[in-house]
Amino acid sequence: MANRIYVGNLPSSVTEAEVTDLFSEFGAVEWVQLLTAVDTGRSRGRGFVGMSSGARKATRDPGRRRLGGRSLQVRPALGFQPRDASRPRLPKRARVYRASLGR
Repeated sequence: MANRIYVGNLPSSVTEAEVTDLFSEFGAVEWVQLLTAVDTGRSRGRGFVGMSSGARKATRDPGRRRLGGRSLQVRPALGFQPRDASRPRLPKRARVYRASLGR
């Protein structure tokens, strides 16, 4: 199973091959997923990298990694937690009100 890494502040002209080359110096890159805009197909400036080894090394000292003149944000990706379907979701107005009450 691959360790997921979040990569932010990518230039919009970046390709998956460039991101793969950047992270391959730390270990084996299994996959790269760039988030793209639906209407233009260009990168939205962030994405994910899956590495089988070297993910910990890649997330250390993230300020040193630059691509296209930008300093990248690199950190471990948070796990996805699906919402409990048995609990109904409150409208936004009710969620904000509950939060102001401290509940």
